Amino acid sequence: MHTTARHWINGEWQTLGSEFPSINPANGKPIGSYFDGGEAAAQAAIDAAYTAFHIGNWRRDGMARATALSHLADVFASRLHEVVETLCLENGKLKAEATYEAAYIPRSLRFAAGLASNIYGRVLDPVPGKQSMCIRQPIGVAGLMIPWNSPGYLTIRALAPAMASGCTAIVKLGGPAAQTAALLASFCAEVPEIPKGVVNFFIENGSEGSKLLVASPKVPVISFTGSTKVGKEIAQAAATNFKRVGLELGGKTPHLVFADANLDSALPVIEKALTTFAGQFCMTGSRLLVERTVLDEVRRRLSDRLEKVKPGPASDPASDIGPLISKSNVTRVNGLVNDAIAAGAKALVRGGPSTDPSLAGGAFYHPTLLEVSNSSLPIVQEEVFGPVLTLQSFETEDEVVSLANDTMYGLSACIWSRDADRPIRISRRLEAGLISVNSWANLQMEFEEGGFKSSGIGRLGGMDCLEDFLEYKQITQDYAPLEAR
Repeated sequence: MHTTARHWINGEWQTLGSEFPSINPANGKPIGSYFDGGEAAAQAAIDAAYTAFHIGNWRRDGMARATALSHLADVFASRLHEVVETLCLENGKLKAEATYEAAYIPRSLRFAAGLASNIYGRVLDPVPGKQSMCIRQPIGVAGLMIPWNSPGYLTIRALAPAMASGCTAIVKLGGPAAQTAALLASFCAEVPEIPKGVVNFFIENGSEGSKLLVASPKVPVISFTGSTKVGKEIAQAAATNFKRVGLELGGKTPHLVFADANLDSALPVIEKALTTFAGQFCMTGSRLLVERTVLDEVRRRLSDRLEKVKPGPASDPASDIGPLISKSNVTRVNGLVNDAIAAGAKALVRGGPSTDPSLAGGAFYHPTLLEVSNSSLPIVQEEVFGPVLTLQSFETEDEVVSLANDTMYGLSACIWSRDADRPIRISRRLEAGLISVNSWANLQMEFEEGGFKSSGIGRLGGMDCLEDFLEYKQITQDYAPLEAR
């Protein structure tokens, strides 16, 4: 690959900041380089987006926005293989995983294109002689802070509704996703219907540019996807200026496996829920709650499956799990597992750093299965962001609902049962924004996505995806009704 990722600001490629290598996490070798722009790049992007919002008709012309989004979808659809290749090389995803992520992009853009020209308000005569109307207008510059773990889809998930609403946008991505950022920006650059300065991308490793986005009065809305810890910091900082904030944060997705579940169908999905993206996913299935009468069978069969998981790079079709994003994360995850075992967790499958000499240069970590009886352990309560699964048993519906809800997170949950009524009954009691029945992460972007509790604020996807980016304005006028003349 060996390309240099630059910032795309005000319709130009810019080289603000110092240059660093982009690393393939599967072998630790450079695949190119990128410029770490920090505060300077952020300020340039803010100025460009602010000017673009106030000059021209982007914020007023919904049909022009719909056309731009539709044409951008065409560009992505025709070059989706480049997105897949970049995600495999820079992000460490297996090809099937990268293809799964990339496939959502054109669909999200086309959905947003349909919304762009349909931002309706309301008109009412509340009393005779008085007309009131409510219109919705774009809020201004949107700061979109995107994580490295699914940089393709998560960028578009936020960018598409921001554009559809009439906002101008600044997309910030970190160094581990620099090549992806540059590729996405290059696709935007190919669409002449996107005016200069409407979409801007900058790359940074640290947080100075991000802090500037949050602090700047020229950026009235922030959309952040990432950890709950950073999300809280953003919300606190944004409150100083009463800035609107949309947050999709961490998760601890439980699988609720009832005795009547089809284990032949459930176990392969539960395995993939742990190994997909090497567990670096906010919806990673990291907690397994199993009805006691089938506990022994699940324990035996799942342990056997996880023991056979083969770590490897995307270039090897036999790979079952790709690398973590860096070796430092291998050390971090392994430390959390060691701490859990020291605190009383039983290792049914003690994974850990790969011992395969051919993978020594990469950040590979074999999945781990820990049986626990104490829900208060940090390994149960805290997001690991790696392929670590805890196993607990339950006996009643009330008990499993209590266990599933016993974390600060509420992003997603999975219910496994062949009972016709139980999944709907249980779904209504679970404190989570996405419930997948006899499936995992069964996300449909035509519906609203987001979390309960400390998993976030606001929704992306669905009809409400525009709400973070729009202001409501009431306009009332007195007029003489006909009967008063």
